[in-house]
Amino acid sequence: MAAPQLSLKARALRFLSMREHSRLELGRKLARYAEEGDDVEALLDLLEKNNWLSQERFSEALIHRRAARYGNSRIVAELQSHGVAGDALQDLKSQLADTELERAHEIWQRKFGSVATDPQERNKQIRFLLQRGFSQRVVQKVIKGAELDD
Repeated sequence: MAAPQLSLKARALRFLSMREHSRLELGRKLARYAEEGDDVEALLDLLEKNNWLSQERFSEALIHRRAARYGNSRIVAELQSHGVAGDALQDLKSQLADTELERAHEIWQRKFGSVATDPQERNKQIRFLLQRGFSQRVVQKVIKGAELDD
């Protein structure tokens, strides 16, 4: 016997029970299952009205998941790809900027542990941090062994 077909709302709640989703991301997922007459936008509005779908909660969850591994530019780009924009994005950027140096130093410490002695190793460390999305200013401070108090 086949499992009963889930309604669009049931699918949305199932997705949201697994993890937070952005409005854009959840809309894309639900569009695959929408049938004739289903209004995905109205459902998303209902979910937001009932506070089951929250852009703020999604943003905080994404930052929490990514901050231990990536720099500001990479996290902000991911937030933008999920439809976070405007004042909310600016606020999140300023929050991330406060901790970027500490996060970069921690990631660098876990990966390398000591200041590079030769140019090849130094370039390897710089490339690693830049690819993680940290700013050049922060990367230079970490590589030079600058104090975190700056």
